[in-house]
Order: sequence, then structure tokens, then C-alpha cells
Amino acid sequence: MDELDALRQLRTTLAREETPEHLALRTNWRSDPPPRIRRTLRISLVSAIATAALVAGTMAAVSLAPPGDRPIRPNRPSESPPGNALLVAAANVRKGPLGAYWHTTRITGKIYAVGDSAADHYKVESRMRYDTWTDRSGAACRTHEDLPARPWTAHDRRKWQEAGSPMKVRVPTPQGRGTLFLEAANREPACRRVADQRFFGLTPRQLAALPTQPEQLENALLNLKGDWEAYAPKVTRQPIRALPEDKRVRALSDVAGTLLAGAPVPPEVRAAAFRMLATLPGVRVEGRAADPLGRPGVVISLPLETTIPLGLSTVPEQLGTYRRQWIINPDDGTLLAMRDLVATPPRGSRSLPPGDDGRPRRLTVGSQPDRFHQPGEVSEYETYEITEWTDTAPN
Repeated sequence: MDELDALRQLRTTLAREETPEHLALRTNWRSDPPPRIRRTLRISLVSAIATAALVAGTMAAVSLAPPGDRPIRPNRPSESPPGNALLVAAANVRKGPLGAYWHTTRITGKIYAVGDSAADHYKVESRMRYDTWTDRSGAACRTHEDLPARPWTAHDRRKWQEAGSPMKVRVPTPQGRGTLFLEAANREPACRRVADQRFFGLTPRQLAALPTQPEQLENALLNLKGDWEAYAPKVTRQPIRALPEDKRVRALSDVAGTLLAGAPVPPEVRAAAFRMLATLPGVRVEGRAADPLGRPGVVISLPLETTIPLGLSTVPEQLGTYRRQWIINPDDGTLLAMRDLVATPPRGSRSLPPGDDGRPRRLTVGSQPDRFHQPGEVSEYETYEITEWTDTAPN
């Protein structure tokens, strides 16, 4: 994720050793422009999911149509062997000619709690949309757009209405108090040109030459060099194969997420990425669920309880822990979404390095967007509305 490609709030967990990974979705998991959240000035928030791995590797008018409740139900264990959904997806990856452009539309969201107590709060969803067209030479055109924030579930909508249906709300962020706007921005996003788009340091031509057999693909990806640590006191670039097994699985799953949804790769490479994932320890099927756009799919859990974007943070900021899931559609071999679920709600406090003014800082539960979340609730997500080869040029 370069500057447009490193979105969504940096998520860091308790300072403890991790087990295999979880966005990302960089998706993540990217350095996309921040959502429209302001203090007195505009606050810059970075969010992670599959595209966060891109940096690591190269290294709100409320819609009055009710969105419906989006409860997080316990996922029923799959009756099929864990790899089956991934293998079915691999077999069903849409085949066809490669167009002139790889076009993706992704929508990222973060869930904020409005209110001062667990008994009297409601949740609001902050959203951004990103469109990217990448041609086979690596030239790209990107747009980003603030979408209006909105209540997260029908229950939250009722509480928002009881509060007078405010069109802007105050929310806590690790950087300070911010404001979310439940109103449209009323501007046409401009397409920003990028001359040499790369993914984990690879050009589109190099991506197209990746192996199409899962064992060979994994071996090739293990040679990718980058800062694969979730957080560390200093940046250390190393190949994925140099990592211990749990961190190696984390890094491979982040790279695979980008191959499946973000990068311009041929269908055969995408199928190999699904098959590779089916062999990674700790990756499992957890049943079925709808993604944030309402599309049904199969839930794939990744094995680390953390959502820290790889290579983006040297300070553990987050006070809770999170686990990452993918939602895939095996019928057409697509990755629909990544989502981060709360594993351990925020708690305690932590000292941070001094700020720009040299004064000491402290992170507390009260400054966390998801301080009233319960285990299993969605904290943030990334959906892939469009992932396709096309001959249609960007406007």
C-alpha cells in the first residue's frame, strides 16, 4: 500500500508475541487517505487490512433506507474439511481473457461508538470508497471518496433517531476526539495517476509470471523481502522464509489477500493462492455469513489475533486484540471482504512516546473507537465490490 494504498486505522494489539495472522481483509488491510474525521482540525487516521501489506512488501447523508441489523452470530463449524471451500473457490475462479485494466472497487469501514457509557451509546460506521485501474505496464489511476457515515445496525439507527438524528457526531480516536459527518461530501472524486504501481515490489508483469502451482507459488512468495513484523522498535527487511512459522503464515496470508483482490494477476495465479491458503496451518472454515454489502459467503478464519498492518507501526497503540476473517464466494472464486472481529475488548492503559510537542502521552480505553464493543463484534472491514479485468478505461 503506497500513500493511497495504506488506508484504515493502524490497529495494534497488546505488546505480546503473536500467533499466525489475521484485513486485513491490507487487505489489508495501505496508505489510503483518511476517512472524513475531524477534531477542530482534520484528524489523519490510517486503517489497515490487506493493502497494508503493500507497504510492508515493498519495503456521511445517512441512507434512510434501513441497512438492517448486522448481528454477529456465532459461526457454525463447517461440516466439510477445512480446505474444501478454498479448493472449491480455486476451481471456480472466473477464467477469461485479461483486459487492458485490472479494476477494483473497495469500500473500507470502521465502527465507532458514540456516547459516554456502555448503557447509553450507539455505533456509527465511517466509510471510504477506492477505485483503482491498473494497466499491464503498472500505470494506474485511482480515486477515493468519502461516503457518508451511518448507524451500523437497525438498533443503532433507532438510538441515533432517539438522539435527534444528528448529522455529525463526536467520537473518540487514539489521536484525540474526532467528528464523523452523516452527510454526503457532494464532490466528484478525481482520478490520480500513478506511473509505476507495484505490489510487494513486483510489477504487474512479474505478478503475471508467478507460479500457478500452490507449492511453487508459496516458495516464490517466501522470497519476498519486506518489513514483515507487525510492530518492532526498528524496521528490519527480510524474506518471509526467514520468519518463524506463525509469522510466516501471517505474512503469506496477507500477500495472498492482495493477490486475490488487489493485484492484477491472472486467474490461474489467483486459483493457486486459494490452494496455497488451504495448506497453511491454522486457516479454517467457520461457516457462512453475509459481508458488509449483504453478499452471502463462506467465512475463512486466519490464525492470528491481531490486525496490525505489517510494516506500518513501531508502537503498539491498541489496547484490545482482534482476529481477522475473510468472506469468500466459492462459487465464483472471489474474495468478498475482510473483517476484524474483537477478540479482547480494549482495556487498561499504555504509555506512548512523546508527541510532537515533546510531552508524554497515554493511551486509555476511553480513547478507543470500539471501547464498548463485545467479543465477536466487527471493529472494521474492507469489502471488494468489484475485482475484474476490463477494457473500459477510467474516466
